[in-house]
Amino acid sequence: EPVVSLAEVLAENEELEKEARAVLGGSDHERCSYSQGAVKRQALYACSTCTPPGAEPAGICLACSYECHGTHRLFELYTKRNFRCDCGNSKFKNLQCKLLPEKGKVNSGNKYNDNFYGLYCTCKRPYPDPEDEIPDEMIQCIVCEDWFHGRHLGAVPPESGDFHEMVCQACMKHCHFLWAYASQLAGKEIPPLSKANSLEDEGIVLKVEESEEQKKEIKKETGVEHHETKEEKQSEQFNEPSTSSGYCTKCLQKFPMEIAETISEFLFCKLKELQSKPFVKKDTATFWPSNWRSKLCTCEDCLKMYSELEVQFLTDECDTVLAYENKGTSDQETERRDPLMDTLNSMNRVQQVELICEYNDLKTELTDYLRRFADEGTVVKREDIQHFFEEFQSRKRRRTNRMQYYCS
Repeated sequence: EPVVSLAEVLAENEELEKEARAVLGGSDHERCSYSQGAVKRQALYACSTCTPPGAEPAGICLACSYECHGTHRLFELYTKRNFRCDCGNSKFKNLQCKLLPEKGKVNSGNKYNDNFYGLYCTCKRPYPDPEDEIPDEMIQCIVCEDWFHGRHLGAVPPESGDFHEMVCQACMKHCHFLWAYASQLAGKEIPPLSKANSLEDEGIVLKVEESEEQKKEIKKETGVEHHETKEEKQSEQFNEPSTSSGYCTKCLQKFPMEIAETISEFLFCKLKELQSKPFVKKDTATFWPSNWRSKLCTCEDCLKMYSELEVQFLTDECDTVLAYENKGTSDQETERRDPLMDTLNSMNRVQQVELICEYNDLKTELTDYLRRFADEGTVVKREDIQHFFEEFQSRKRRRTNRMQYYCS
């Protein structure tokens, strides 16, 4: 049998607990989330027993998965955004929610896909797939929130950890404006947009721009050095045809340099700036680094476009699954309590003293017992642990059979 150290078991258990806290951390396991309306992001499940293929798709919250569907066959959907619990509504013909029986017939704001029937990716297969022998990682699209096999994305995913979010092929067609950003951001470390390095990478054509340092070096080598005045620099910086809000760039030049820079940051459309440069659209998914959402333009025109495409969430850093996981982990770490202390608080003082003594005896004896194996370099087996606790219980009984002393 493979040998596993106690430290490895504890480390693996801690990792599993961490993953569970991350996925379930923002969800309440005791109260149905329906009363909160469309929750920004929560762990969801679909019940194959109550809503099989052919029936209307429905999603249930964590608490309802325990209380109302505990013995049913469930599909874990991980998390979905802006979803309201369906448990017990008109989609469930023979079930009433035990936690909140009074619910509306339908949740018109909810969005559904094949995930609610346990099918994923463009291949519409279950996961894990008993007929698929190819090991492959499943990656979630942050727009449609479907899950995809890495090999079905039209592009080879970067190494795990080298990207933060993925947008699938279909969503890249829907959100076509993202291709202008992809040439600068996707699959790369995020540079400032105004100083984007340019190169030709995997069919994406970028415009090469010389930095100020390079321009000075070229001028020195050619013997021509141009001394720019402050006015010329300011005029060059705002040499754009127009702003997204309709402000004239000449008006900006009337402001002091520092104020004009701040105003232009909000007025100029970053998307139009990127679209004015050559870029290539491809029929592939795209992979994005962390904080890439903060680089999306938030001018009036772009915000209107996001609303029309129903992707307003792309400008919200708190919408990311990572933000949800971090919040869940942080909240649960704060709420986690020591079970020993909880037990002690429920006892009187005599019981507390006895429990502490028993705990210290167990800790001391178990430590001494395991140290022998460590000193001899031998493996601790199941029967060794069973033998220890049998001996410990025997010694405990002998101690309790002795004469007891009472304090007056």
